[in-house]
Amino acid sequence: MDRNQQLFEKAKTIIPGGVNSPVRAFGSVGGIPRFINKAQGAYVWDENQTRYIDYVGSWGPAIVGHAHPEVVQAVCQAAKNGLSFGTPTENEIRIAEEIRHIMPSMEQIRLVSSGTEATMSTIRLARGFTGRDNIIKFEGCYHGHSDSLLVKAGSGLLTFGNPSSAGVPEDFSRHTLVLPYNNVEALQQTFANKGDSIACVIVEPIAGNMNMIPATTEFVRALRELTERYGSVLIYDEVMTGFRVALGGAQSIHGIKPDLTTIGKVIGGGMPVAAFGGRADIMANISPLGAVYQAGTLSGNPVCVTAGLKTLEIIQRPDFYTTLSKHTRQLSDGLTAIAREANIPFSSRSEGGMFGFYFTDNLPSCFADMQNTNQILFKEFFHAMLSRGAAFAPSAYEAGFVSAAHSSEIIADTLGLAAEAFTEIARTV
Repeated sequence: MDRNQQLFEKAKTIIPGGVNSPVRAFGSVGGIPRFINKAQGAYVWDENQTRYIDYVGSWGPAIVGHAHPEVVQAVCQAAKNGLSFGTPTENEIRIAEEIRHIMPSMEQIRLVSSGTEATMSTIRLARGFTGRDNIIKFEGCYHGHSDSLLVKAGSGLLTFGNPSSAGVPEDFSRHTLVLPYNNVEALQQTFANKGDSIACVIVEPIAGNMNMIPATTEFVRALRELTERYGSVLIYDEVMTGFRVALGGAQSIHGIKPDLTTIGKVIGGGMPVAAFGGRADIMANISPLGAVYQAGTLSGNPVCVTAGLKTLEIIQRPDFYTTLSKHTRQLSDGLTAIAREANIPFSSRSEGGMFGFYFTDNLPSCFADMQNTNQILFKEFFHAMLSRGAAFAPSAYEAGFVSAAHSSEIIADTLGLAAEAFTEIARTV
């Protein structure tokens, strides 16, 4: 029995399912999760000391590469001064100013500790600001595990969502309307029928939790126009896309100014910190200024904020995104070309350092499209690559990430492994 398997069996005796976040359990792909004990640059090493080219990147934050020496040095220096104070610090102001400089729509900012906390708080804030109860989310968009967002669509465009997790009372989710992603007609119809009761629309502007699916131009325009017309709050959930797809996030690509934005991952440089912010008149409703309560003992943790400040500094250096985008396209285009040479149905796309690939010839545009991709081929590819030393997300519904540490040579090495994997898979198709 290898070390990973030993640890997984031990973990299952004390940790539910053996993991502290469900996707880590390899439930959708089968096999034994890799227990990582070291990461450096574009690589991670498991407990067997096996090295992998890493395309998970801690689910996004490792944009400058794992254990970047400048980030590590900054964190070590901050830790010497104390791990947590529970008081305001100057660096909280500095990182908020830096975020606002990069994302001007975030006129005022509140730091929190996780993406779930950020999205939960924006929805509470939108409800408090508008005095309305209903919210709109979209199939396949994940906004954390707060109760009102753990819902799935019912039959029909205007059906209120039903809980998709045990432990969520129907009363908690009955104010959540779930619509198909990229469906302008459904959005228009819902606002026509319920517009005066809708507090907010929350959306992943480039979805990363049904693999990578970008919002269409028409969909984005409809989101902005309808929320403005009906006085609803438009929330861009950029926890995954913020600073990943472009320096200014997806909103800079879309040319959209959302009312509120949630960000995370990158602004912690790999440590647990997130934020939400937006229009000053909306943010004025957050305590201690307003009646919408939100708090966090570890919010603005000094060590986490220091890691984030250094990461934000690095990503603003000349040509950072030009090079990152180039290497991500090299991977995405290369995988597509190799798969099609092997006569395997496959397509891929990328934006900045974020990419998605799908075992279908047609690029998906919504959750239903993703459900029709070939899950069996994905599982075979995942394990074929893992056994060769390249680690992708263990789910067909997760986007992937390239970091600044992924050189053109590392991408080429990955494509060489992919050629072997696709040849192996082609024998079974």
